[in-house]
Amino acid sequence: MKPAVGYTSQPRAADSRSTEAWALAEASRRLALAARAEDDGESLRAALVLNQRLWSIFQGALIDPACPLPKEIRDNVLALSIMMDRHVMQRLGDLDGSKIQPILDINRAIAEGLATEAPIAANTPEPVAAPVAGSQGTPFMNLTA
Repeated sequence: MKPAVGYTSQPRAADSRSTEAWALAEASRRLALAARAEDDGESLRAALVLNQRLWSIFQGALIDPACPLPKEIRDNVLALSIMMDRHVMQRLGDLDGSKIQPILDINRAIAEGLATEAPIAANTPEPVAAPVAGSQGTPFMNLTA
């Protein structure tokens, strides 16, 4: 499988949350494609390394003292990132594309969380869509820093 030239999609808005959700979705897309490629694991290795780089960026943002997220959320996402590290390293060791589902599940769950916000009012039971470009939504993990 040849490396991707450009992106097949782009973040839907110019805010950090959309960019972060898009990055996780794109990493998952690349992993899923690479897992099916018949190239002796070359594509899977590249997709796993990309995913690991993305999570390293998240980890750096989460341990930054200036991170605006509450400590409980930071700690929970950091715990997920440790699990992600373990799964990625195992797959880099064996390049078994049939075992990437936990990586995809974590990426997709976080991406979905980034695509929604907490309810605005106490009487709003469902999450609302992420802010559109130009709004002041607080990024979950600031990739633009």
